[in-house]
Amino acid sequence: MDTLTLEPHAVRVLGALIEKQALTPDSYPLTLNALLAACNQLTSREPVLQLSEADLSATLDSLLAAKLVNERLPAGSRVAKYEHRLNYAWNIDGARLAALALLMLRGAQTAAELRTRAGRLYSFGSVEEVDTALNALADKYPPLVLKLPRQPGEREARWVHTLHPVAVAAAPATASAGDDSLAERVSALEQTIASLLQRVAELEERAGQA
Repeated sequence: MDTLTLEPHAVRVLGALIEKQALTPDSYPLTLNALLAACNQLTSREPVLQLSEADLSATLDSLLAAKLVNERLPAGSRVAKYEHRLNYAWNIDGARLAALALLMLRGAQTAAELRTRAGRLYSFGSVEEVDTALNALADKYPPLVLKLPRQPGEREARWVHTLHPVAVAAAPATASAGDDSLAERVSALEQTIASLLQRVAELEERAGQA
């Protein structure tokens, strides 16, 4: 895939597949109905979405074309099942895959929040282990996650996935919308974009020297 920019529904589908692979391995890969329920789940989702079957089918078609999802038809079954291929497509698994899935499903979070919310998705031994996974994702080309500038009043900086531009742009504004002025939020957003562009430039230079 030439670009890692995905539509919000595609981000939700991939995040849900990663989550259910870890939490319900006996029923993974997922049927269309099971995947729809996972995408529209009311808990552990930010934002909560309401995909229709048509939305999901169209999204799966795009992910299948991008080779990010695989369709399987188990022997003796008339129902197709779906699984993600991110371990092959993006060469990520374990802690990195879990950290990315949490950001895809629940938006911008600190490393400490990711560790707390991981649950059975992945057993992070420490916040430092989460940071290691996040930094590895940030060092990929193109980067899959970005560390946001720490907002006024926040003790820790938050991380966000970079798979959809709106996810990056919205994160600083939602972090402290009740406390920060508009100018502060705009400044934070500009810093975020500048940081992302700098990271891409550094990785391009590194790739050219390889």
